[in-house]
Amino acid sequence: MFSWYRQVTAKERKTFWACFSGWALDALDVQMFSLAIPALIAAFSLSKADAGMISGATLVASAIGGWFAGALSDRYGRVKTLQITIIWFSFFTFLSAFAQSYPQLLVLKALQGFGFGGEWAAGAVLMAETIRAEHRGRAMGTVQSAWAVGWGGAVLLFSVLFTMLPQEMAWRVMFVIGLLPALLVVYVRRSVPETDAFLAGRKAVAGKPAASTLLGIFRPDVLRLTLIGSLLGVGAHGGYYALMTWLPTYLKTEKHLSVLSTGGYLAVIIIAFWCGCIASAQLLDRIGRRRTVASFALCCVATVLCYIFLPLTDTQMLICGFPLGFFAAGIPASLGALFNELYPSGIRGTGVGFCYNFGRVASAGFPVLVGHMSDSMPLGQAIGIDAAIAYSLVVIAVLMLPETKGRQMETGA
Repeated sequence: MFSWYRQVTAKERKTFWACFSGWALDALDVQMFSLAIPALIAAFSLSKADAGMISGATLVASAIGGWFAGALSDRYGRVKTLQITIIWFSFFTFLSAFAQSYPQLLVLKALQGFGFGGEWAAGAVLMAETIRAEHRGRAMGTVQSAWAVGWGGAVLLFSVLFTMLPQEMAWRVMFVIGLLPALLVVYVRRSVPETDAFLAGRKAVAGKPAASTLLGIFRPDVLRLTLIGSLLGVGAHGGYYALMTWLPTYLKTEKHLSVLSTGGYLAVIIIAFWCGCIASAQLLDRIGRRRTVASFALCCVATVLCYIFLPLTDTQMLICGFPLGFFAAGIPASLGALFNELYPSGIRGTGVGFCYNFGRVASAGFPVLVGHMSDSMPLGQAIGIDAAIAYSLVVIAVLMLPETKGRQMETGA
C-alpha cells in the first residue's frame, strides 16, 4: 500500500511530510472549534444560530483564502505561501483564546479560516509539482488522510483538557495550543525547496498585474475547466455537508438512536475517513482520476439510500457509519491531484484554490435545501434526495473533464 514511499527521493519525502503535517495541524485547529462549541455557547451566552454563524463565516473566509493564496503561490512561490498560511491560521487560532466577546470571536475565527483555506491550496500545488506523476495520486490522497489524524488529535486534546481544567478555562488553553503548528514553518523553511515547475514558469507571470493571476482561470482557454471543476467541488462538498449537517438530527429524532453521542461512533467516522482517503489514493494511480471519483460518488449515493431507508438497528447504524464516512472521504481526497493536473503552472494555484473552495461556499445551499424539503416530506427522504443530487453532480462533472492520470506538470501561464 505504501510501497510508493520507498521509491521517491528525499526531496519528495520532505515535501510530503511538510504537507501532511500542515494539513493535520489545520484539522487540529479547525476541529478544536467544533468540539469547543458547547463551552463557547456557555462562555458568551450564544444561541445555536450564533455558533452556526461563526462556522459559516469561517467557511466563507476559507474559500476566499484558498483562492487568494492560490494566486499568491503562482506569483511568489508555493513554499513561501505555505509558510505564510501556516503562520496565519496558527496565529489567529491563538488569538481566539483571548476573545472577550462574540464579535471578537467571530472576526478571529473568520481570519483563521482565511489561512486554513489558503494552506490547503498552497500545500496541494506544492505536492502535485514535487511528486512524480506515477505516484502523485497516492501521495496526495495520503496527504488528505492527514485530516483524520488532526481530527483524532483534537478529540484527544479536548478530552484531556476538559477533564483536567474547568470548562471556562479549557477552551482557551486549547486555542492557545493552536499556536504550535507555526513551528512547522521552521521545518518547511529548512527542508522544503521550491518546485521546479514554479521556477520554470514564474517568468510567464513576472511583470503582469496581480489581477491577471487572480482572474487568469477565467480566460477563454481554461474557462470550461474552471466551470466544470467548480461544479465538481460543489457536488463533492454539497453531498458531504448535507449528510454531516442533518444526519445526527435524523438519527436522533426519527430513528431515536443514541449512537451519535458515543465516542465509538466518532472513532468509526474518523477511521473511516482515513481509510477512504487511503483507498482513493491507491485507486487514483491505478484506474485513473475520473473512474475513482465517479465510483466513490456512485457508492455514496447507494450507501446513503441504504443508511436512510433500510430498517437498521442501533448497532447496525454504527457499523454502517463506516462505509458512509469511507465513501464520502474518497471524493475530496481525489480532487487535489485532479485539479492540479488541469492547469498550467502560472495559474495552477489559483485554479486549484478556486475550484476546491468555491465548492465549499456553494455547498452551503444543500443543507438549507434539506431543511426546506423536510417541511413537506420525512427528513430521511430529504437527506437522501439531496445527497443523491449532489453526488450526481460529481459524476456528471468528472465525466466532462479529461483523464489526467500520469500527466506531467505543465509550465507557463
